[in-house]
Amino acid sequence: MKNIALIGSTGSVGRQVLKVVKNHPDKFRVSALVANRPSAEFSRQTEEFAPEFFALASEDKSRALAACALGSADIVFNAAAGFAGLGYSLEALKAGKPLALANKETLVCGGEAVARFADARIIPVDSEHSAIWQCLAFDAHAPLRRLVITASGGAFRGYSPEMLEGVTPAQALAHPTWKMGAKITVDSATLINKGYEVIEAHALYGTPYSRIDTVIQPQSIVHSMVEFEDGAVLAQMSYPTMELPIQLALTYPERLSSSLAPMDFKRAFSIDFEPMERGAYPLFDLAVKCGEEGGTLPCAMNAADEVAVRAFLDGRIGFTDIYRVVERVVSATARGEAAEFGVLEETDRAARAAANSAVRRIEG
Repeated sequence: MKNIALIGSTGSVGRQVLKVVKNHPDKFRVSALVANRPSAEFSRQTEEFAPEFFALASEDKSRALAACALGSADIVFNAAAGFAGLGYSLEALKAGKPLALANKETLVCGGEAVARFADARIIPVDSEHSAIWQCLAFDAHAPLRRLVITASGGAFRGYSPEMLEGVTPAQALAHPTWKMGAKITVDSATLINKGYEVIEAHALYGTPYSRIDTVIQPQSIVHSMVEFEDGAVLAQMSYPTMELPIQLALTYPERLSSSLAPMDFKRAFSIDFEPMERGAYPLFDLAVKCGEEGGTLPCAMNAADEVAVRAFLDGRIGFTDIYRVVERVVSATARGEAAEFGVLEETDRAARAAANSAVRRIEG
């Protein structure tokens, strides 16, 4: 029986974690539940799963962080959204807990801070990084020639810059292959999300940016690939679902049955690949550039993106204004070293303030 401390239990990924727990009651138990704020969903979860520990970050942040060091927890599953997730990851790593990581910001913003924990066991949950991890036979340090991260292209694949000027939040949220939370769905439409994954790949596998490629795979069936020194390429494939990487993060190295539909090779279907055209997705290019420069720049970029996406979803700015806000903030940010959490907190705060100011200027 594996005991799980689940951070971000009411979000999209958190709810799917609890679905896996329910599917395998003989394998998993929920020791701790943490959410950001009170909700009927959180009340239902605490009643149904009866954890020994639960907390709301909006009411008691210190108590919420303490869940990551709970003695009975065998693994911390970080499904928190946004920059706030970094604090939970660092607490889990300090406590020596294995960390199932679904929070992108941990490595995008805090990769240098996380790198101090040389013996940390980080299990990737993003479908792309789980795919790479599987292709490497669960060895993040295995030798390789190149990583190839796949992208669906989001809701606006094939749109011209002129077509993007008038798109609506409803259109941006209509992802063609994945059902996700609003923020990550918009990030998939701008493809900044894929830039984040390039930064994560660099941190997780120690692969130079020059050996991380990104391609468009519209069907979202090939979740990523690894090329080895002899030219062989391994790919992990499945229909698009988060259940598989979530469950594998909890059961590794064992594989259990799931509700995932098996691939049907008795019917004809296509798997297409398209090149990632540099310049077509300016937020992807900006994210990769920030990752290459490192330091506090990725943290500033992430904070600005969170503010800009929220403003877009609220109807305050247009879709293409997201890039304008993020680029303005990044350009005005002086790169600093990012090994300390306090520095990252201040970078996040300053970038959010600058992004809010940029949004107000666009509003006029």
